Amino acid sequence: MKAYQALGTLLLICAGIFTGNAVGQEYPVRPLRLIVPFAPGGAVDVIARIISQKLTESWGQQVVVDNRAGAGGNIGMGIAAGASPDGYTLLSVSSSFVLNPSLYSKVPYDPHKSFVPISNIAAAPDVFVLHPSVPLKSLQEVVALARGDAKQRSIATPGIGTPTDLAAELFRISIQLDLVRVPYSGGGPALAAVMGNQVAFGCVSMPAALPHVRSGRVRALAVTSATRSALLPDVPTMAEADFAGQESEGLQGMLAPAGTPKAIVTRISSQILRIMAAAEVKERIAGHGYRIVASTPEQFSAQIRNEIVKWDKVIKSAGIKVD
Repeated sequence: MKAYQALGTLLLICAGIFTGNAVGQEYPVRPLRLIVPFAPGGAVDVIARIISQKLTESWGQQVVVDNRAGAGGNIGMGIAAGASPDGYTLLSVSSSFVLNPSLYSKVPYDPHKSFVPISNIAAAPDVFVLHPSVPLKSLQEVVALARGDAKQRSIATPGIGTPTDLAAELFRISIQLDLVRVPYSGGGPALAAVMGNQVAFGCVSMPAALPHVRSGRVRALAVTSATRSALLPDVPTMAEADFAGQESEGLQGMLAPAGTPKAIVTRISSQILRIMAAAEVKERIAGHGYRIVASTPEQFSAQIRNEIVKWDKVIKSAGIKVD
């Protein structure tokens, strides 16, 4: 009897393995929905549309971008968290995914349990910028001036609780100086404040800063990536500017609802890796101020865990809440 039971168990295990493989091989057999928890036209939306177009071409099944904006991305992320885990609803996320649980009193998802990571597709650092007429050549000089003159401590950011605003707060904590973060309603207004000499300096995302740095309307002092950006190769990293430990990059990744079959997650991840290796895609992504990451599900999962811990400390230290 025990022999028959053991044989039955083995057959069930094998059936599960083959069924899982079959699901992965056949998928997808109908159109997919890619939820973007922000309005059309933003960075998350633009990158999601590049990926959705390429997935559609690869699979022969339409991947439809579904913009569900509101509450800092919480509405769309909540909708995705409650979707069927069949691989036909995916979620495109930014750093808000890891920040919102600390910024909001309540969010409609658990960043550890509601989703399974697929890939961090692209990343972009923040850039510390200065008006070109200011006779300071480095971030060190900016900080030295601010230490001696309280009127030189204002720093423009793109809004309270945004990834870039938190990068500025991390910087403030590290240099132990009472910088005055001046949050504007986006990267454009923050840059306008720098260009109008309304603030001492600014911290904005690479996608927002890049055209203005290249045109000479602002001067870049440092980037927050661990290595120099290929888009601004002459600009030092924070470590090179003598501010080690300030590394941060905004993520642009893809998730699926928890419970999505591993075979499907693997298939999507593998396809994304192939897509992101194409020169045309790299060029399009770089055109928006991002660099290709294309991590594996395991790598993205580890990154999410680390980012949650890192930024939760910064948010709590600053006492930032957005609701």
